[in-house]
Amino acid sequence: MTQDAQTQPQSDTLDVQPDQFRVLVVDNDKAHAMTMAESLERIGFVCTVATSGPEGAEKILAEPFEIVVTDLVMNDIDGMGILQLTKENRPNCEVIVVTGHATVSTAVEAMQNEALNFLEKPLTPDKLRAAALKAAQTIQLKRQNSELMRRLDEKFGFEGLIYSSNKMRQVVQRLQRIAPTDASVLILGETGTGKEVVAQAIHQNSPRKKKPFVPLNCAELSEHLLESELFGHAKGAYTDAASERIGRLEYANGGTLFLDEIGDMPMATQVKLLRVLESGEITRVGENKPIRINVRLLSATNADLETAIAAGTFRSDLYHRLRIVTVQLPPLRDRPDDILPLFDHFLKVFSKKHDKKVRGIDRTVFQRCLDYDWPGNVRQLRNFAESMVVLDLDGTIGLDDLPPELIQEGDDLVPPIDPKPAVSTNGEMPNMVGQSISDVEKWLIGETLKATSGNREEAAKMLGIGERTLYRKIKEYGLRGD
Repeated sequence: MTQDAQTQPQSDTLDVQPDQFRVLVVDNDKAHAMTMAESLERIGFVCTVATSGPEGAEKILAEPFEIVVTDLVMNDIDGMGILQLTKENRPNCEVIVVTGHATVSTAVEAMQNEALNFLEKPLTPDKLRAAALKAAQTIQLKRQNSELMRRLDEKFGFEGLIYSSNKMRQVVQRLQRIAPTDASVLILGETGTGKEVVAQAIHQNSPRKKKPFVPLNCAELSEHLLESELFGHAKGAYTDAASERIGRLEYANGGTLFLDEIGDMPMATQVKLLRVLESGEITRVGENKPIRINVRLLSATNADLETAIAAGTFRSDLYHRLRIVTVQLPPLRDRPDDILPLFDHFLKVFSKKHDKKVRGIDRTVFQRCLDYDWPGNVRQLRNFAESMVVLDLDGTIGLDDLPPELIQEGDDLVPPIDPKPAVSTNGEMPNMVGQSISDVEKWLIGETLKATSGNREEAAKMLGIGERTLYRKIKEYGLRGD
């Protein structure tokens, strides 16, 4: 990495305004503290200086800083103490640890305690500024994610529908106009788009909401069983009819009947359903006495009913009775703005269901969700979210929790483990001021391999990375891993 690359934010990172970030510089060397603060102020950061650990701790508790730059070796309260105090009281604050006495073990310990960066004295202005800008970018991204989640929480309205996209907003606005009426509604959309959830929303926002909502999937039953389920049957109506049975239409009286996959309804049953819609009466199988009912009919399909009509498998007159109003649900791939709110909601649901605490989500997981095509739509996203919660071990949904469909070549699939501090052969870190991050990483991995006598498994544990990642780094840097 060149010096210019080190001092400038990368083109694919977030742009930040340094004057929006307050920095606390803690160093018992007053001259060095003032020098660091002045260097950061020249590019816009707003800096405060503390010249001892206790003074720094006092300021952290009293003022809301976004970034803390702290010396490691100080009297009374050292840099690790400042780091711990900051993370306990200002969890959204990023900490940069600076030291003139660096070792592998202290570097690892700082990172274990959530330091964003670990810099060695003497510092160049460019290196300090690059670290501070990186911290500002990290904070800004966290803020954006937090704001996104806040806005998404406000989108949970209309009886459980979760959305953020304009397409779904238009759907919900249409549903709000439909729900208070008694009109029959035909809900169209691919499998898994949430047609039953929409039907429930219509019911729950209608005057019938205190009466039953009764769903029935027409594709799951044979013609004989479907008629019995819909209309009921009298005792002895057929061989297995040992007792009288109330059908779904009768049970839904006063409420709403939802017929899913109505395109799979047999023609004979379509004729009987059309008669019910026209007369408002049903007749149980094996009886002749009509029963008056008052049911609102909602139906759904992922099939093209007009094509089915042309093919002679669906009745045109029933189609027009069903589609007084239509609602078209877009597939999830066409409304990517809804992916993250739905994913976040499902994670909360399944965390509670499986009694697990999910404290965070790796940004790469979010990106994989956004990049995926979702052929199974919302249902597939729901299933994936439950799978990730079940597989999670460390409270953070990461690459090791992904379902196979979202895994890419080169992913580190080893669950995180608590690393142990590594110890270098001579106990001291060489002067790496002005060196690239890759050079520092190469040195750190090499020293850790030496400390473990080439034991890759132990080295991976010490470094806090997966073995696959370590193997890839060994090959990348041309290190000896044996």
